[in-house]
Formats: sequence, C-alpha cells, structure tokens
Amino acid sequence: MAEYDLTSPLLSPRSSDQPQTVLTVDEDSEPSDQSPSNHQPPLQTHNDEKTTLTSSNPYAFLGSDAHSVPAPTTVDPFRNGTPFISGVYEAVKIVLCLPIMLLRLVLFGACLAVGYIATRIALEGWKDKQNPMPKWRCRIMWVTRICARFILFSFGYQWIRRKGKPAPREIAPIVVSNHVSYIEPIFYFYELFPTIVAAESHDSMPFVGTIIRAMQVIYVNRFSPASRKNAVNEIKRRASCDKFPRVLLFPEGTTTNGKVLISFQLGAFIPGHPIQPIIVRYPHVHFDQSWGLISLAKLMFRMFTQFHNYMEVEYLPIIMPPDNEKLSAVHFAERTGQAMASALNVVQTSHSYGDLMLLMKAAELQQERPWSYMVEMARIESLYHISSLEAVDFLDKFLSMNPDTSGCVKLHDFSRGLRLKACKLSEEIFGFLDVEKNGSITFKQFLFGVAHVMKKPLFMQACELAFAECDVRGDNYCMKEELSNILRHAIPDLNEDEVHGLLNLFDSNNDGRISRDDFITCLRKNPLLIALFSPRLLQKDFSRGGDRMLQDIV
Repeated sequence: MAEYDLTSPLLSPRSSDQPQTVLTVDEDSEPSDQSPSNHQPPLQTHNDEKTTLTSSNPYAFLGSDAHSVPAPTTVDPFRNGTPFISGVYEAVKIVLCLPIMLLRLVLFGACLAVGYIATRIALEGWKDKQNPMPKWRCRIMWVTRICARFILFSFGYQWIRRKGKPAPREIAPIVVSNHVSYIEPIFYFYELFPTIVAAESHDSMPFVGTIIRAMQVIYVNRFSPASRKNAVNEIKRRASCDKFPRVLLFPEGTTTNGKVLISFQLGAFIPGHPIQPIIVRYPHVHFDQSWGLISLAKLMFRMFTQFHNYMEVEYLPIIMPPDNEKLSAVHFAERTGQAMASALNVVQTSHSYGDLMLLMKAAELQQERPWSYMVEMARIESLYHISSLEAVDFLDKFLSMNPDTSGCVKLHDFSRGLRLKACKLSEEIFGFLDVEKNGSITFKQFLFGVAHVMKKPLFMQACELAFAECDVRGDNYCMKEELSNILRHAIPDLNEDEVHGLLNLFDSNNDGRISRDDFITCLRKNPLLIALFSPRLLQKDFSRGGDRMLQDIV
C-alpha cells in the first residue's frame, strides 16, 4: 500500500451530486462500462461534423476497454456568492461606511504595526526554534494576540459567537477546521495561539510572515513529496510533546465558500492523535465573506464597509483515532469529515486544491465558464494517480483545442490540437473519449480518457517499444525518417507539413534530434498519441525479448 502523505486525498469523499452514496474503490480498480464488450456503440453522424465516427477502440492493444466518466457536477465550492456590489441597500451602506472604513484602516494599520514590533521583540535572539518557545517570549506574544483581536474588530467582527469550548491540549493535541476566509487564521491566532501548517510562500509575506514564524509554523510545499513527508513527521513530533502548542490544520488545503466541504488531505490524521474538529460559519445576506475568485483588496474593502460581519465558531466533540492502525488515516479523515459536514449541514465533495488550480487556469485564459473545468480531482487522483500539476498541463492542451462557450470541443478542433488530420484514427481516438456519443467532449471526458490510457500497465512498455522501433542505430536517438514511416503507417495520407508538425511535437527542444527522454516525455504529455504506433507494434517481428513484451500487449 502506498504511504500516505500530507496532501493525500480521501479515497471516497461524498459525491456532490449523490450526497448519500458511499463509493468504495479498490486500489487497482477503475471506472468501467457496464457492457462487457470492448467495442463502443457506433457514433451518430452530426451535421456540423459531416463525418461518421467509427467505433473501434484504438487502445485495445493496451488492454483498454470502454471506460465511463462520472456525470458533471453543478457544485462550485469556490465561487463567492456576492462578487459584485448589487442592490440599493448595499450601495448606500458602503457610502455611509466610508468614514468608518478610514477609522478601521487606521486601527488595522496600528494593530499590525504594534503586533509586528512585539513579535520581533519576542523573536529577538531566539535561535533554538526546533524546541517550544520559552514562556517569557510567549507572554510578549500576548501583545500580538490582543492586536489580532482588534484587527478582527476593524474588519467588522465586533463580537464572535462561540459554541462549545476548546479541549485541553493534553487531550486533543491536533485541531482541524474548515477554511472559508483569511479571517479564521487571525481568529485562531488570538484564541488558541497554535502551531500551524502553511505553504512555504507564506514566509515571504510582509509582516504576516514574521508573525506566523512566532507560531513555529510547519512549512510545506504541497508539490514536493519530500516536503510533505517532513511536514508529517514534524506534526507527529510536536503533537507528541505537551510543551508545544496544539497543531492546527485546515485539511481542505484551501479556502472554499463554506457551502460544501471538499476532500481532506491526510496530514492531520496520519499521526493518530485525538482530534478536535472546529467549524466556522459566516451567516450573511448581502455580503459573502468567503475568499473565492475575488481579490484580497476587494474582499477587505467590502469587510471594512459593513456595519457588522457575522462569524460563528463551534467546537465539536473530540474524535478518537481508530484502534486498528491499518484503518487509521483514511478512515479517521472520513469520520472527521462526516462529523464536520453534518454539523455544517453540507455535503463533502471530491473537489480538492487541484480543482482550484484548474479553475484559476481557466479564468486566467478568460474562459467564459471557468467553473465547468473542475473535475473533482480527488477522485481522479485516487483512481488514476494523476497529479494536479499534470491535470493543469492537460487543461492547457484541451484549451488549445478551442472549446466553445459551453466548454466542449468538436472533432475538427480536437484533431488539430493533437496535430492529426481528419482521418479514421483521429475519429477513433475522439470516439474513445466521447463516452456520451454526442459529437463533442468536455475537459472531464478528455482528462478521464487520457488518465485511463496512462494507467494501463502496458502504456509505458508500449512507449519503450515505440522508441525502440525508431532507434534503428541503437544510439538512444529516434531517427526522424523512421518516425515518419511509422506515422504514415498509422495515417497513410499524411503530407509533409503534417508529418513535420508531429515531428516538432516530439522534438520539444528543437535541436533536430529526438532523444529517448524527448520521446517518452512527449507521449506522457500526449498519451493519446500512443495509438499512432499500434499498427507497427502489432505487426513487427521482434526478438525474443521484444516478442515477450508484444505478447503481453496482444
């Protein structure tokens, strides 16, 4: 079993479109069609395509059968409900609050400055930061904590409703919370003064970076396995020592709009210590305080120009770790997520930070409906082990295919994006992805299709064999002439410009040679193109070793 790390997603979070369904997935399982046949039903002819798409599976040589794609979800866990100022009441309120905003800005700036100075004094000369902060330094930090409460006051949180109480640190050394805004870290800093787990980028933030260093923050790079492993070990060490403050984590890994919980990362649950969940709500009518696709400056302006912002904090009962260590991290996270979702009266979806990356990428490239490119990444990661960074790269490829306003791509644009001409093979590849047989594909269908192909155990073997066919001189470089012949074997009527376009795709560094690394990297970035080599691989007479691999493929 793979070792869990700080950012491992839940294996089976609740689906947003089926909140009462629990899906159990085996480690090696993947979505499959209900039909036992490997052949897909023929596609209908579409007038705008003017082509009858064929039904052959171009990846059957990898052992691939027809695959299924979960239905798209309409849930957007990151969208702010009031991104714009609307209504006469809100406009008048903002005008009336402008003088108050100036006073709040002065209070905010003064508190930040005083807190920063107090923190610098508390940190002065302290070098042994691997051990708990001395008590006299913690007493100085009380000045900063009081400043944090006044900062909350300046943002309009004159009072904060609390329900329940924090458990003693000796009983629950780890606390977890949902994450809606930048307000929760300020509140927890004042209320609990915990050790937090934060992204490395926070250290460079002016003023704030210095203050969170005083909290003996555990930094993590979510994209570095080594960093995640070190962070988990540090969480274990500090949670096991009563002299350290309790450890606070936001297991969702990013902010949401508070209307759902997204999949939990496992860093808080691996150590196996009792956990106290905390939930935060922001009741509102005219102004949604969640940090969605809205700038920090705009969010702060809206907070400063409200008479009062409502915040509710509820401390939930402690959740004990499972007795069976083999069931620990995933089941512990599931139980905690269910308790928090129940208390919030929301569902838990399979979205993750990776979906936010996809959303921001689509918004950056000015797609009309950027939320339609979210795919519930936690599900894909657990089924296919596709990372968020790989998914963003595949989104780049998909967006290069010129999707329409609904986020769908037609056959012509799909073929052009893969540098293929309209032919039987491109129709077969497109038909493999078009599981709904409506003549267009969404990004979710595209990503599930490429992930399905890449997960096949024979995929990498096929890539190696394809390169061996092109490396006729045995010098670990692909001969362009041989690659051209193989491409024409798959698509006989390729012209010189079309062949040149495909060759440039493999020669990523434009040095005129295609190395093994160039070749394999190209197929990993464009796994659908492995179908170009299937005719050659299935008919070539290999040596004994090659025959053995070929028999596996057949």
